[in-house]
Amino acid sequence: MFSTNVYSYINVLNKAADASWLREQTITNNLSNVNTPGYKRKDVDFEGVLRRELGSMKYRTLDDKVDHVDLSRLNASTYYDHANYSYRVDKNNVDVDTENVELASEKIRYDALIDSMTQEFSRLRVAMSK
Repeated sequence: MFSTNVYSYINVLNKAADASWLREQTITNNLSNVNTPGYKRKDVDFEGVLRRELGSMKYRTLDDKVDHVDLSRLNASTYYDHANYSYRVDKNNVDVDTENVELASEKIRYDALIDSMTQEFSRLRVAMSK
């Protein structure tokens, strides 16, 4: 059987893009609940999951780690941000300015991930054409 890890980076980038998309949706949901009494903002953790997965491997180089990553473990998780205490009377902890900055940052991250996947596919296409 022929086995290859040629799509390893693309698979990890795809998981990261999915997590970024989820985070954009989560931030948008936070903004839509800015006036909901008692609402606690949500956020998405993918970087921590990726860091744990890659950091726990015995391999030394990033290439080796990405080649052996278990994609089923790279799932972004949504959590309530209870650490961001609310000073509002209604106990809602959503700050519109912070959420808008995070949304803009996440949009840039998502676009960069999509661009990176496009570049990986272009490199594969060039390698296959030679």
